[in-house]
Amino acid sequence: MSVVLYWLAIRFYILAVRVAALFNHKAKLFVRGRKGLLARIRYALVDEKRPRIWMHCASLGEFEQGRPVLEKLREKYPSHALVLTFFSPSGYEVRKNYSGVDYVFYLPVDSAYSARQFVRCVRPSLALFVKYDLWYFLLMRLAKKNIPLILQSAIFRKEQTFFQWYGWLHRRMLHAFTHIFVQDNASMQLLNRIGIEHVSIGGDTRFDRVVDAAQNVQPVGYIQGFCEGHKIIVAGSTWPDDEQLLKQVLDKLPADWKMIIVPHETDIAHMKQLMDLHDNEAVLWSRIEKDYYDQRVLLVDTVGLLLRLYQYADIAYVGGGFNKTGIHNILEAAVYGKPVFHGPVYHKFKEAKDLQDCSAAYIAADAQTMLNQVLLWEEERLGYNAACISARKYVMANTGATDKIIAYIEGKELLKRV
Repeated sequence: MSVVLYWLAIRFYILAVRVAALFNHKAKLFVRGRKGLLARIRYALVDEKRPRIWMHCASLGEFEQGRPVLEKLREKYPSHALVLTFFSPSGYEVRKNYSGVDYVFYLPVDSAYSARQFVRCVRPSLALFVKYDLWYFLLMRLAKKNIPLILQSAIFRKEQTFFQWYGWLHRRMLHAFTHIFVQDNASMQLLNRIGIEHVSIGGDTRFDRVVDAAQNVQPVGYIQGFCEGHKIIVAGSTWPDDEQLLKQVLDKLPADWKMIIVPHETDIAHMKQLMDLHDNEAVLWSRIEKDYYDQRVLLVDTVGLLLRLYQYADIAYVGGGFNKTGIHNILEAAVYGKPVFHGPVYHKFKEAKDLQDCSAAYIAADAQTMLNQVLLWEEERLGYNAACISARKYVMANTGATDKIIAYIEGKELLKRV
C-alpha cells in the first residue's frame, strides 16, 4: 500500500463514519468527539510544565491491557504527566474520567498535519501503543522527533498485512518503534523474518491486570442475596447471538441455576430486548431490590462491574464468539478459577487456545454443547474442580509482562526522574 492509498483509505473511512453518524450513536460520538479536537488538546496542555508520558489504546479492551503499565509508570515517575488517548468511543466514553492519568483525549484522525500538531501539543517524552492500532503519519512523526516509542502486548499472525508483499508501509510502521514487546514466540519469529529485530517476548499485561483486580476485588451490592443458594452463570460482554444461546441453555438447566448477563451494549433498546427474551424471569440491575431476589436472570444495565461480577460465577460465558471480531476478555473470568465457555470465533486469541488446551475453556458452538458439559459437571464434580484449578493456574503462570516493560524503560533510561 502506498502512502497516497493509505491517505485515501483514511479519507474514505472518515466519510463513511460521517454518513453512519446520521443514524448510529457510536459513529456520532466518533465525529462529535473530534470536532475542534486539536484545539482542545492544545488548550488543555498549554500550561502543563511536567514531562509527559503518552499511551494510546484503540478501545476499552486495549486500555485494560495498558492499564497495569500506566499504573506502574505513575508509581515510578510521579513527576510526569500521563496522557491517554483512544481511537474508539467505546474506550473514550467509558474511561474519559479515569483518575489514573492526567489527560484523556480522542486520537485525531491520522494525517500528516494532525500528526505534526498532535505531537507538538503533547510533546511526549515516551509514547506507548497497546497491541495494535498503528497510524502511519503519527508513527513517522514520532520517529522523526526521536521520541522513544514502545509497542506492548502485540500479537501477530502470518495473514496480516505486515507479512504480505504489498505491506511495505505497514512494515515501515514497525520500524518506527524503539522496541516491540510481543505475547509469544510465534509473533517474534514472524517479525524476525521481515527484518524486525528490536523485539522481545514480553507476554500479555492483561494477566497482571486481572490478577491485581481479583486480589483486590470488592463485593457487589445485592449480588450476594440474588445468588445465595443457587449456582450461577455469569455471562459477560454478550451479543444477541450469545444471548439466544444462553436463553436456551438456562431453560433446560435445573431450577437451582441462575444467570447474570452483562451485555456488550447496555442501551435502552437492547435491554428491553433482553427483558422480553426472558419474559417475567428477569430484573434489571438498576431496579434490583430484595423483592427481586427470586428472579432467575439479572440483567446488568451499567458498565464497569463485569470483572467484579465474575467472582460470583460457578461457570462463566464470554461473548463475542459469534462475531467476526471474536471473543472478549476471558482472563477476567479465568482469574477467579472459573471454567469459561465462548463461541466458535476465538482463533485470534492465544489465551483462549491455551485455556482450551488445559481444559479450562470450552467452545459453545450451540446451546446443546454447552448444556451437555454443564450437566456432565453436575454429575462429575472432580472434572469441574479440575477445570477451575486449571483456569486459575494458567492465569497465575503468565503474569510478569508489566515488570518486563518497566525494566526495559528503566534499563534504557528512556525516562528521567524529575
